[in-house]
Amino acid sequence: MSDSIAQAGTQTKTEPERKASKDGDGGGSRKVIYAAIVANLGIAVAKFIVAAITGSAAMLAEGIHSAVDTGNELLLLIGEKVSARPPDKRHPFGYGKAMYFWALIVAMSVFALGGGLSIHHGIVSLREPEPLEDPLWNYVVLLVSAAFEGYSWNVSRKELNKVRKPGASLWQTVRASKDAAVFSVFIEDSAALAGLVIAGAGIFLGHLLDNPYIDPAASILIGLLLVGAAFTLARETGGLLVGETIGVEATQRLRRIFEDDPAVLAVGKLLSMQLGPDEALLTASVTFKRGMRIDEVEQAIARLERTVAQAYPSIQRIYFESGALRSAMGERPAPDAQ
Repeated sequence: MSDSIAQAGTQTKTEPERKASKDGDGGGSRKVIYAAIVANLGIAVAKFIVAAITGSAAMLAEGIHSAVDTGNELLLLIGEKVSARPPDKRHPFGYGKAMYFWALIVAMSVFALGGGLSIHHGIVSLREPEPLEDPLWNYVVLLVSAAFEGYSWNVSRKELNKVRKPGASLWQTVRASKDAAVFSVFIEDSAALAGLVIAGAGIFLGHLLDNPYIDPAASILIGLLLVGAAFTLARETGGLLVGETIGVEATQRLRRIFEDDPAVLAVGKLLSMQLGPDEALLTASVTFKRGMRIDEVEQAIARLERTVAQAYPSIQRIYFESGALRSAMGERPAPDAQ
C-alpha cells in the first residue's frame, strides 16, 4: 500500500456539508450573543444614569459590569466570524479555535475591567462613602436589569439544554460544552444575576441600618464575584484552546465502535482534539485483520467513517496510522511508520 493511502486523513463530510452544519449550529450561538448584547447595553445605560443620580457604589459597579459584558459579547461575535473561515494553506484544519482565543480574551476582560474596577471603586468608596440617597430608582433599575438578564440567561440555558445529557446538571453541561460562545454568555449572565442580588442587598441593608459603608462593601463583593467568573471562563476556554479531547465517555464509545467492526483485529490508541465548537479530529491506531485486499481495507475504512459520523457528527476528520494499514496488507511497516 502506498504511503499516500496509508497516511491520508479521511473526512466524514464534504465541504458543503461541513459549512451547512456550522451555519446551522452557529445560528444558536449568535442568537445567544445578540440577546446578551441587547440586554447588557440597555442595562448598562440605565445603571450608569441611576448611579450618577443616587451615588450608589454598588450600582456603579453593576453598570461597569454590564458595560464590560456588552463589550465581551462583541468580542465573541468577532470570534464567531473568524472561526467560520474556511481552511487554507496556513490553517489546514480551519479557524475553529479562534472562538476559544476570543473567549479567553473575554475572561481576561471580566477579570481586569469587571472585577478589578468594581473592587477598586468599592475600596475608594469605603474611604469616602457617599451620603445615602433615595434608593427607589436603584430598585427600579435592579428589577428591570433582572428581567433583561434573566431573559439572556434563559436563552443561553436553552442552548445548553440542547446538548444536556439525561441526569446532568447545568454546571456539568457547561463543563462538557465545546461551544465557548454559549457557555461564556451563560457564566457571565449567571454572575450578573448574582451581582444584582448582592447590589440589591447592599443598598437595602445600607438604608435599613443607615450605614453608608455597606453599599461599597457590596461593590467589592461584586468584584470578587466577577473575578471568580473570570477564572472559571479562563479554565474552560483555556483547556479547549490548548487541545482538549472530545471526552472520556465519547472516546470509550468510539473504541467500542472500532472493536465491533468485523474487519478490525485490535484497537490501540484513539487520540482526539477539539478543533472548534462543532469540529474535532480523531487519530486511530487500528490493526486490521491480516491478508485483506486493498478494496476490503477501503470498504472497512468507509464503513467506520459512516458509523463514527452517525455517532459523533463533529468528528469530521479521521486519520489511521499507516503501520496498521500496512499490517492488514501483510506488508512490513516502514521504520518511520512505527
